[in-house]
Amino acid sequence: MTLTKTPVIRNRRFSPRNLFETCMALLVLCNYILVIFDLTYIPLRDFWLQGRLQITLLRFNEPIQLGPISFQELQIPPDKPLEIPFVKGIAKYDVVKGIKPYRSTSEYLATVDKLNEIINQKVFNPEFNLQEYRQEIEKILANLRQKSVDMIDNNPFASAEKTGTLEKIKNKMRLRVFKTENVSAKAAFQKFWTWDYLSQNWEKELKFFNQEIQPLIETNYFRPLGEDGRPIDNFEAIDFFFGTIFFWEFMLRTWWIARTHKGLRWREAMLWRWYDIFLFIPIWRWLRFIPTVIRLDQVKIINLRLIKEQAVKGLVALISKDITEIIVLRIINKIQEYIRRGQVEKFIDRSLNGGYNNLNDTNEVIEIFRLVVNSTVDKVLPQVKPEAEALIKYNIEKILSQTPAYQSLLRLPGMKGLKTDLSNRLSSQLYQSFVNIADKITQEDEVFERLLQQLVQRFGQSLAGELQSRHSLERIEMLLIIFLEEVKLNYVQEFSDEDLETILEQTRLLHSKSSEITLVETMNPRRLP
Repeated sequence: MTLTKTPVIRNRRFSPRNLFETCMALLVLCNYILVIFDLTYIPLRDFWLQGRLQITLLRFNEPIQLGPISFQELQIPPDKPLEIPFVKGIAKYDVVKGIKPYRSTSEYLATVDKLNEIINQKVFNPEFNLQEYRQEIEKILANLRQKSVDMIDNNPFASAEKTGTLEKIKNKMRLRVFKTENVSAKAAFQKFWTWDYLSQNWEKELKFFNQEIQPLIETNYFRPLGEDGRPIDNFEAIDFFFGTIFFWEFMLRTWWIARTHKGLRWREAMLWRWYDIFLFIPIWRWLRFIPTVIRLDQVKIINLRLIKEQAVKGLVALISKDITEIIVLRIINKIQEYIRRGQVEKFIDRSLNGGYNNLNDTNEVIEIFRLVVNSTVDKVLPQVKPEAEALIKYNIEKILSQTPAYQSLLRLPGMKGLKTDLSNRLSSQLYQSFVNIADKITQEDEVFERLLQQLVQRFGQSLAGELQSRHSLERIEMLLIIFLEEVKLNYVQEFSDEDLETILEQTRLLHSKSSEITLVETMNPRRLP
């Protein structure tokens, strides 16, 4: 009995190297999340600032019929925006982007707050008399009317590229005051900020402004420019910290690769992990998803096997048709060029002058002929004997029936069965003679081989000599070139249009079968003698 040592499989998942790779992959993931947040912060700042989603009311020119339901306008959720908790604090990221409140719109809202303080006293204290503060309220309202006109004329939202927000404010105010959008926005503000209009229902009108208009004005901001002429952005300082870590890690990996693989220069070692370069260059930061995905796949946090297979299939399907056409057309063009240069004539001259290179001192034509005859004698002829004898018998009877002497012989008494006996005997003897000749051909016979070789050589020389005549050669070359052109037109396109998915599926099955065989051999090891 033979004792074999069972190999000890060590769990290297928590080895120091794997732990380092996992930590770096998670750090790369955190950096990429921060990069994406930074790139999308300003477009999504309204959401981070207020923590709510407003879905615009959709109006249709004609009612839409969906089964039994008919509607002409759609708003989800109805009447009020969707509040998202734990979001408003994210707007403190304004400091990183260099965002500051816009002075004129901030003063506008501060003036509204003064009016709210006075009106709130009336709300919480019914005995509070607004007439005593009318002079102060009128002064605030006049200030708001002037600031509204200035806001419409100067458009402080333009620097933040939020002119659409101002248009939304104007439309809301028009609809609130005049119930239509086809009026002046200045007139709407002028009428809204008056004692007569607000006194109809102070609480309701100011609530409208605080919930509908004020959040839109709050989204405006000012972003100063730096000395380089671009808006101030402090994210580069944060990204520099990550970039420094990734740069030194890249250099360390390059040194290790160059040290591990002898003869590999530093430039080639850097290209070994080219995708890590995106982690520390300050441009095209969105491309960091490439090293992020690769690293997460390497540490098995995500599995990209199916994605990689589909990507390879898609790439192969995309280029295989063009590659197939190029390769086949290139081969055919080379053959046509070969013919046009007169290589056919040179080939014939070489065959006539004995310039053919024999690699093994064997006449392959004779050997092939011998093998074919041998297989015919041993396997084919015994199986086709009845059919062959029937064919020979039919031809013998046909020939005899056309011979006058044989017809005269049949008229003699007792000669009626001569025809059948004679044809059977002749057909059997002829077939057996053919078999005997073929059997002798398969036997070693130096004289036969010499005569057969002379016949083959003489036949080849005669054929080559006939083909070498100028008329025949030019005709052959022209026909070959035309034939190859027809192949390109009729078959190359059909070959390249072959079902690529079928080929790829067959390749996948082939690889899967190879994997199954390897797995079986691994589970059932055995030593071969």
